[in-house]
Amino acid sequence: MRIPAPRPRSLAGQLFAMQAVLIAVLVAGYAVFTYLSDRDQAQDAAGRQAKAVSQSIADAPSVRQAIRTADPTAALQPYALRVQRDAEVDFVTIMNPAGIRWTHPDERQIGQRFRGHTARALRGEPFTETYTGTLGASVRAVVPIYGDGDDSRRIVGLVSAGIRVEEITKRVQEQLTALIGVAAGALALGAVGTYVINARLRRHTHGMNASELSRMHDYHQAALHAVREGLLMLDGQFRVALINDGGRELLGVDGDVVGRSVAELGLPAPLTGALLASEPRVDEVHLAADRVLVVNTSPVSGGERRGTVATLRDVTELQSLMGELDSERGFTQALRSQAHEAANRLHTVVSLIELGRAEEAVDFATAELELAQALTDQVVAAVSEPVLAALLLGKTAQANERGVELVVSDDSRLDDGLLPASLPARDLVTILGNLIDNAVDAAQGSAGARVTVTAYAEGGELVLRVSDTGEGVDPAHTEAVFQRGFSTKPAGPGGRGLGLALVRQTALRHQGALSVSAADGGGAEFEVRLPLARGAALVRGER
Repeated sequence: MRIPAPRPRSLAGQLFAMQAVLIAVLVAGYAVFTYLSDRDQAQDAAGRQAKAVSQSIADAPSVRQAIRTADPTAALQPYALRVQRDAEVDFVTIMNPAGIRWTHPDERQIGQRFRGHTARALRGEPFTETYTGTLGASVRAVVPIYGDGDDSRRIVGLVSAGIRVEEITKRVQEQLTALIGVAAGALALGAVGTYVINARLRRHTHGMNASELSRMHDYHQAALHAVREGLLMLDGQFRVALINDGGRELLGVDGDVVGRSVAELGLPAPLTGALLASEPRVDEVHLAADRVLVVNTSPVSGGERRGTVATLRDVTELQSLMGELDSERGFTQALRSQAHEAANRLHTVVSLIELGRAEEAVDFATAELELAQALTDQVVAAVSEPVLAALLLGKTAQANERGVELVVSDDSRLDDGLLPASLPARDLVTILGNLIDNAVDAAQGSAGARVTVTAYAEGGELVLRVSDTGEGVDPAHTEAVFQRGFSTKPAGPGGRGLGLALVRQTALRHQGALSVSAADGGGAEFEVRLPLARGAALVRGER
């Protein structure tokens, strides 16, 4: 059986181990430094203590009096032992200038020569030193004793007090024990704090190690650049936290936008409102500068609102295809209606023949053919561009079914082949088809319902004008009427207010202009002007 390799330690675990080692090293280093420092300080303190005891003994009058007696040891030995006990030093030795001891903790050493240096003290200079004597290594001080009266300048003896190094070490060890306790507490506290912090980090990183996080970041970056759909992530204050290449292209933003508020990106108001909304948005259609976008938003929450994720899909091409599909559906309905009417007329012709009224049957059939042919001839003569001609014929049949007369004005003239490749027929269908649909909606139900279409080229521009006999557009709404979602009609199953917005977007994409004004006979007149390629010999009114 193959034993799986152990999983690498998580990033939180690695940080915990590293921080624990770091804290341990810092505490240990501080403990060693403190020990060495305390040892030096303890030795300095012991030297000061020994010097102070020695100086107080040298200044005592009773000591000078005892030195003048025949047996100084008899008075000085009890005194020295008492001072040794009270001052907490390990020895007090009083001696003559030659270094012969009068006192010593070990009475056997009395009368023996002092082990240590005395030359500096004999010169009148008190000093301290570390020296190994009869009691072992010690920190000691040697101070001269001056006489009284006329002998006040003469050194009559020496006194040395000291503390054994072993005793000093014990004192330091006691301090070290306390220090180790404090260090252990600091290490434990640091370990607990580190564990708590890393437990939180482990939750945020989902227990992944550094290599896994790095690999996920690489996949994340690759996915962001590979996805053609737009991805936009906002933080809790609706600032841009992340945007991929597709999002920049679809929204038309350049430069460094991360950290900026959505309201500062210069997007259309409805689109900005959708991105700023706190509730989710599902498959909402919005217009950007030159695109039709489907927007979906979803809040990011983890106990609190952390931001919003928005996805953007470009459906500009799809919207154009839907417009063409609507036109084709209209053509189909018109053909179905015409087929039904043709069947009725054919039955009428057959019935007239059966009744022996052949002449009336011929007149009836000829009149119908002339009417249909006249309509076709009028449209084709004015607009020989095949796509637009087919659109106008289909819209004419649709308008007639809804009780609206659609006519092509006498000023119209567009010859086949004069439209540049930069102005595709699909965009013209989007513009003219939506303007006619809007006009038919407005004119339907009005007296003498009529829609007039004018199309011609003039001064290097293509002019498309559609007027109706409806109620017209309120001057206060001349700008709002082109915004997505604006409509004076009740909302239908698919919603309203998108057609004119698409017309405006398509016109702006081709550096054109769209305007609305009052028609001469009442109603509204929409006009689109699109620049054509230079050198196009288009003259208004040519026949």
